[in-house]
Parts: sequence; structure tokens; C-alpha cells
Amino acid sequence: MNRRQLLVGIVVLAIIAIGIVSYMVFSNSSPDATLTSGGAPKFDMALVPDDRGQGNPKAPVMIVEYAAPTCPHCAHFDETMFPVLKKDYIDTGKAYYVFRVLPLSQIDVAAEAMARCLPAENYFSFIDMLFRNQDKWDPDGYQIPDVHAALVNMGRVAGMSADQVDSCINDQAAQKRATDVGQTAETKYGINSTPTFIVNGVTAPPWETIEEMKKYMDSIVAKK
Repeated sequence: MNRRQLLVGIVVLAIIAIGIVSYMVFSNSSPDATLTSGGAPKFDMALVPDDRGQGNPKAPVMIVEYAAPTCPHCAHFDETMFPVLKKDYIDTGKAYYVFRVLPLSQIDVAAEAMARCLPAENYFSFIDMLFRNQDKWDPDGYQIPDVHAALVNMGRVAGMSADQVDSCINDQAAQKRATDVGQTAETKYGINSTPTFIVNGVTAPPWETIEEMKKYMDSIVAKK
């Protein structure tokens, strides 16, 4: 190959690379996404039978939270801000809330599988218990010598035997479901951090305080 052919080849590769990057940046990877007046993508966040939710599914506002049991920021939201969200918006019929796990590790997959083994009415209380007791089972930031034993202990609090916990954790269908939900969140909706909130199909800005959350939610509710 002479120098001219080499240069032509490099230019062609560069053009292809630019085209790929441009496609990734400017195209919409989700066929069910549109753009809001502000230019933000709006997704069709359709509910599925496996979703776990609270409130009235016919409420004018739908909130989908993507979180991970091992996420400390998710735990902080659960403890400090979610009670206000529930009291002021979910319980009053203004919003329907859906919780979906975006696994950050296999430990999140195991925790979600355990939660799914419980009766549906006990799902949120178990997730809440995990959030409020991360220091007892979550190795992310805590010295947990035996994570499996720690999860078994959390299961016992919820009325599960060690064998039941192992059966839930080893359920391949539950593992696949949790993994698929996470992959869909990343590839379809571009979610790569937890917690992330999708409100009526649009990604909400990070809520640092209760006041920020209420201001945003009130602006959404006022449009309905």
C-alpha cells in the first residue's frame, strides 16, 4: 500500500467514526421517545405487569424511580424525601409512583430477587428496610465480612428462612428480570445513575432537598 492509499484509508475511517459519533449524539435510540418543548426527550414509560407501585395508577402524574438497594443516595432519598413525596403527592392521588431496580452489582440483583419473593404487599417495606439498614448488609461503604450471611439476616427479619433466601437469590428468572430492567433503563432511556426519576416520561433534575422536589412536583401537577 502506497502513501496515498494509506491517507485515503485514514480519511475514510475518520469519516465513518464521525458519522457513528454523530448518530449516537443526534439520533434517538428509543423509537417511543419524542422531544418536549424544552428539547428534553420524553419517553413512553408504559407500565408492565411486574412493576411495583404505590398510589392510584390513574393519577395524572406518574413517577418512575430507578434505584439500587446498595445506593447510599437512594437510601437517603428513601429516608428523608420519599415520606414527603408519599404524603403530599402519592397518598393524595396526585401521582402514581413506580419503583424499578437498576442493579449496580450482583448484590442488588440478589436483594431485588429477595424482595420479589415476598408477597407484593410486602415489597416496599422490605426495600425500605434494606435502605434503612445498609450498614448491616451493604458492602458499598461498610465493612461486611459475609454479604450472603448479612442478606440471610435481612431475610429472617422479613420472615424468610435461610433456605428461602438462597432459593430466591438463585432464581434465574428473577436474576434475568432484574438484569433486563437495568439494561433497558440504560439502553432505552439513557439512565446511568441512581436514583433517577422519570416524571410523566421526562427525566427530572436531581432533587437535593425536599423543597426542590416539591417545587418541581408542584409545577408538574399544576399543568394537569
